[in-house]
Amino acid sequence: MTGPETRPGVLLTPNYVAGKREIDGVSEPIKLSSNESPHGPGRRALEVYAALATTLCRYPDRSQGELRQAIARAHALPASQLVLGNGSDEIIQMVMRAYVGPGDEVILSANCFAMCRTHALGQGATVVPAPEPRFRVSVDEILRRVTPRTRFVAIASPNNPFGTYLPAAQLHRLHAGLPQNVILLVDAAYSEYVTDDDYDNGTQLAATAPNVIMTRTLSKLYGLAALRIGWGLAATPIVQAIEHLRMPFNVNAIAQSVAAAAVLDFEHAQYVRQYNRRERDRVSQAFRELGFEVVPSSANFVLILFPDGPRNGDDAYRHLMARGIIPRPVGLEPANSLRFTIGLESENDAMLSALREYMSGA
Repeated sequence: MTGPETRPGVLLTPNYVAGKREIDGVSEPIKLSSNESPHGPGRRALEVYAALATTLCRYPDRSQGELRQAIARAHALPASQLVLGNGSDEIIQMVMRAYVGPGDEVILSANCFAMCRTHALGQGATVVPAPEPRFRVSVDEILRRVTPRTRFVAIASPNNPFGTYLPAAQLHRLHAGLPQNVILLVDAAYSEYVTDDDYDNGTQLAATAPNVIMTRTLSKLYGLAALRIGWGLAATPIVQAIEHLRMPFNVNAIAQSVAAAAVLDFEHAQYVRQYNRRERDRVSQAFRELGFEVVPSSANFVLILFPDGPRNGDDAYRHLMARGIIPRPVGLEPANSLRFTIGLESENDAMLSALREYMSGA
């Protein structure tokens, strides 16, 4: 006896692999595997969170007005062009549902958010990967893969696991090279950490072009990963299409209010941004002194490549884990690299000390 047949593509979707969070026998490991903020949310957000315990019996605001207005004020954007989701991955899912279907092609830059592939396959689309030479989004690699069946292109800038970004001129070249019936998704989850002058996170394009959506998150710099809040900016027709698909209460009430406080806490955001840049530079320099190739990162993590020789990423990973430190192995070819979230100064010191120990053969 056979049951219902699963739609084509659904069983091809890979399971998302989250960063490891536990080590057997270690009560409080140093977790540098998931690009979380080691600082957590700011004081304003924590005060709002503590005050909301008596409101748990109430449904969220379906219009999401408080949070929309807060994001609009913080980034000088029109609230009517914002969409909110249970993480930016839900926004990606909704825009895929609105514009992608069976027979369509979706071009994914090699290191765009993994859930883009999942949602594209779930819609029955064909995924067309575009390589990223030397760890960077390549406009040429994307544009040469565009066909009449292309309906969607997704990039991450900065990308993950490398932390490199697409410069402003290249982003605009990419958009100009796409047909107007193709959606361009710019995933800018790590944009708050970028301090380079030639960076463009896609805000202006998303606000003015009819076929661009930019997605952001409050999980990183704002330290609200547990609450799952993402937001997007797009032209009104795209926003309206997403709103037709959005579940009525997809962002819970606590998340909305806490996020509204967090996004307007400019002092905390600036502190985290400055700390990250300082520690990222320090850690990167220490990696170089140990003999690693360091991919220049503009995000809140750094990826290192092991030199030729007896030392390798797999052994280093086991060495670090044995000392209560969790990095993120990255499946490069060859698989000889590790990614480290920028943690607290003491956590970074412990990680560097363990790596020095490993590289010295002690």
